[in-house]
Amino acid sequence: MNVKFNQKTHILEIEYQFRDVEEPNLFRNIYPYNEVPRLVFNHRIVPMNVPERLYITDTTFRDGQQSRSPYTIEQICRIYDYLHELDNGSGVILHTEFFVYSKQDKEAVLKCLEKGYDFPKVTAWIRAKKEDFEIVKSLGIKETGILVSCSDYHIFKKLRMTRSQALKQYLEIVSAALEAGIIPRCHFEDITRADFYGFVLPFINELMKLSKEANMPVKIRACDTLGLGSPIPGVALPRSVPQIIYGIVNYGEVPSEWLEWHGHNDFYKAVINSTMAWLYGASMVNTSLLGIGERTGNTPLEAMVMEYIQIRGSADGMNVAVISEIADYFKKEIGYEIPPMTPFVGDNFNATRAGIHADGLMKDEEIYNIFDTGKILGRPPKVIIDAYSGIAGIVIWINRYFKDSGIDVQVDKKDPRVQKVKEWVDNQYENGRNTSISDDELKEVVKEVFGI
Repeated sequence: MNVKFNQKTHILEIEYQFRDVEEPNLFRNIYPYNEVPRLVFNHRIVPMNVPERLYITDTTFRDGQQSRSPYTIEQICRIYDYLHELDNGSGVILHTEFFVYSKQDKEAVLKCLEKGYDFPKVTAWIRAKKEDFEIVKSLGIKETGILVSCSDYHIFKKLRMTRSQALKQYLEIVSAALEAGIIPRCHFEDITRADFYGFVLPFINELMKLSKEANMPVKIRACDTLGLGSPIPGVALPRSVPQIIYGIVNYGEVPSEWLEWHGHNDFYKAVINSTMAWLYGASMVNTSLLGIGERTGNTPLEAMVMEYIQIRGSADGMNVAVISEIADYFKKEIGYEIPPMTPFVGDNFNATRAGIHADGLMKDEEIYNIFDTGKILGRPPKVIIDAYSGIAGIVIWINRYFKDSGIDVQVDKKDPRVQKVKEWVDNQYENGRNTSISDDELKEVVKEVFGI
């Protein structure tokens, strides 16, 4: 067993060696396939190591387009503008990635490059094929993601290769990128089902050698392709997000600034896994706007903006209110239906139907609002009127309507006109209604009762 001196930890450690295998290691004790995957524990607890800088990266134009109809060039350019406006010169929204295969893809890339924005930077995504790399060179892109599938599920079953054959192909394309002066970002697809010590780390060791020889970064994206990663302390590899990130930084000796996490939401863990990646040593987390992506989607960009603020205690210059503008654009211009309960961007994310909550909001909105959503997102709390809203909900709705309409009137629960509106609402449900009262309906009732 070989040992080497680790430049990160400054101690001698076991050198993890590449293992070629005749049969794929599919981790059937964890992934039986005919059953729900299992959480197996090794009780290994690794320390948190938050990087000096944290970044959010974007895949709206790549993974975000794989699960929906392609955006038009005009839409791509406008969304790219929004990302730039959200970043607001902070450099937190570091880069976004594009497909480069179709004529439309290429035209969108060139139009976005013409804008000359520092952030987010325009990057590409390609397969580990020389013909793909030639496209990137022709477009003048300075950094590209390269798909390097790392689990035996992909190497044996998809690529029909051995580990050594895959490793050889991957290293050749990375070398070609470095020779052309283009920063390669290696996308370790399906890392949460990969042999971490027998393939992932040895591969990373080879990439870091190439990086030193070329005196250029070789970035790593750890891809939780099926959302199988777990944030729970002590869960065994390959599912442990803390151990994956800790291992890449400390055993792979990858600088945090070169390490990125890409998560999916199959098990409802996209956001927490991305946060854990930050906390355990990855500077970058990859996201898509509104979480749009394959199957259950990617980590939502807007969610990680909020995670960033909670960790750092500041937006560090990001213009957070742009999140609401982005949501409105997707709904009104693109026709994308955002589920109303979606945090931060759904129509009802800060709305209440409960009368007791409405009463609390009327006394002080801080009681039932997560933060000052009016100030931060331009979306003050609201109530939805139904059978359970009570008179407090109706008062809040009327006062908000008057304020938004520029009417200098505010009412309270004792106002007899409010009582008349409540009687109308109650009558609706006494007669069998089972849907909420729409804003348009309530406006007409209020106008009639108040003589507006």
